[in-house]
Amino acid sequence: MYVPAHFDESRPEALHDLIAKNPLGIFFTHGRSGLDANHIPFELNAKEGTMGVLHSHVARNNPVWQDIANGDEVLIVFRAGDSYISPQWYPSKQEFHKQVPSWNYIVVHVYGRVTIRDDERYVRGMVARLTRTHEASQPVPWKMTDGPKDYIDTMLKAIVGIEIEVTRFVGKSKLSQNKEVRDIQSAGEALNAKGERVIGDAMLACAEAKAAQ
Repeated sequence: MYVPAHFDESRPEALHDLIAKNPLGIFFTHGRSGLDANHIPFELNAKEGTMGVLHSHVARNNPVWQDIANGDEVLIVFRAGDSYISPQWYPSKQEFHKQVPSWNYIVVHVYGRVTIRDDERYVRGMVARLTRTHEASQPVPWKMTDGPKDYIDTMLKAIVGIEIEVTRFVGKSKLSQNKEVRDIQSAGEALNAKGERVIGDAMLACAEAKAAQ
């Protein structure tokens, strides 16, 4: 991914937070059958390994887990949000007419080495953790013991664990940082007025930080 210096996001806490809040990653592989991409939820344990370990699972019927081998390099892309940016939102455009359309976004690319974990203990623990995390906001959280044991056991046998030891993070936060503060702020306000608050709020925070420099 091309990352100009002004769009670079390399703070570990920011990258970890993005993954935690946007856990559905695009899992890119290059196996025996060629390139493939799967959309699956991940859990990042930042304290495992040198740079952290991602945990997930795929359906046993999904051929990807047999198409790749332990140790293969894989790429997972996590996206926090994206928005079209109109040049009409920049005050400087009204004065100088030297702005063009753009697209802002916040993403992190995670590179790592994959290990297939086709064992019941790993899968059960991983699913339990994912469930606790994503059911926590429910009034009455669902838990694995809510289902009959034989049913849960059957469901767990239908999935295969995926473990990825992270080797590199590449983060990009494109929020018009190369523009004037007034342009960043105005575009952020325009996005919020349209209800696109992820990028809108991020741009307003970026404008505030740039103004304080």
